[in-house]
Amino acid sequence: MADSQNFSLAGKIALVTGASRGIGEAIARLLARHGAHVIVASRKIADCETVAAAIREAGGSAEALGCHIGEMDQIEAAFAVIGERHGRLDILVNNAATNPYYGPIQDTGLSAFQKTVDVNIRGYFFMTSHAVKLMQTHGGGAVVNVASVNGVVPGMLQGIYSITKAAVVSMTKAFARECAPLGIRVNALLPGLTATKLAGALLDESNRIHWESHIPMARPADPSEMAGAVLYLVSPAASYTTGAALNVDGGFLVS
Repeated sequence: MADSQNFSLAGKIALVTGASRGIGEAIARLLARHGAHVIVASRKIADCETVAAAIREAGGSAEALGCHIGEMDQIEAAFAVIGERHGRLDILVNNAATNPYYGPIQDTGLSAFQKTVDVNIRGYFFMTSHAVKLMQTHGGGAVVNVASVNGVVPGMLQGIYSITKAAVVSMTKAFARECAPLGIRVNALLPGLTATKLAGALLDESNRIHWESHIPMARPADPSEMAGAVLYLVSPAASYTTGAALNVDGGFLVS
């Protein structure tokens, strides 16, 4: 296979959640540049349309879709729309996530606990379940779950978030094992500290010395630095890769 074809997504339909900004937006833009028709999804459809319009203006193919993955009815409605419009799905990137509580684990409230679990575990699980059902009718596909290095080393004062991200890694392996015979590959991306709105508290200047001392590359990542890893995982180049958890963390997990 020619090198240029290893990363070609021409003719593929890709759904990226949490794609209105940050890592999700960077992923959506890169997949579109490599030929995929990208469904840009998040809670606020107006923000999704802004990203989709920018992709189209750059010569790519994209559409916007409102979907809050913490709401089961919205997940079902989103896949009904995808099935009606396209009749297939080749790529799913579960990127939308929430982290509403930052503080001592023992003080985690029920509301914050439930919201984090509903989005980060239940949402990923049923998004993947629906995607697999659609993919298996057309010869397979690829799923990438955006987890976190916090799923391996729990983040201080990020207890429930870290727990859910560890669950995403395990979920990835479970789906990978059962779905491989269906021609569906399922992998996880484990970002390190990345300059996004979700990581705002961690990027505060008061935390700089702490994270610089724990990241060998001594800086946070740009969202675009996560997109290349996802492109690999969903492309033909990764045809024998499933059940993997790919660290993109500036060396954090080996420091």
